[in-house]
Amino acid sequence: MAVETIDEYLDSLPEDRREAIEAVRSAVAAGIPEGYAEELRWGMISWEIPLETYPETYNGQPLAYVSLASQKNHMALYLMGIYSDEGNRAWFENALKERGIKLDIGKSCVRFKRLGDLPLDLVTEAVGRFSVNDYIQTYEKSRGLA
Repeated sequence: MAVETIDEYLDSLPEDRREAIEAVRSAVAAGIPEGYAEELRWGMISWEIPLETYPETYNGQPLAYVSLASQKNHMALYLMGIYSDEGNRAWFENALKERGIKLDIGKSCVRFKRLGDLPLDLVTEAVGRFSVNDYIQTYEKSRGLA
């Protein structure tokens, strides 16, 4: 049975993963600018720009900004604002380096195995760096629309 709500998603996780995902979710919620909607999409918790606000996406789906998932071998936080902007990616990686933290960072995600591996205050700061309008401008620039 596929989960259909965020609560069902959280309830489906093992206790240690649920606690970690809930803590990261709270850190995102603390920093996310107004205008993003929290939804369950693509099997993960996503904060996105609703189609009512910005319908011109390449795939007809809401424009994802942050996503959070429990994968088979790790948990992942997808930070599209960090991925889509070189300056923000450099800021994020430098902030980790200054703290002596080495994370497994992919193209658009930060993978972590334990909650203690991920600095939640940095997550809150990272997601707060793009208003909806700023992220739309960055998206349009990346698609050659601006």
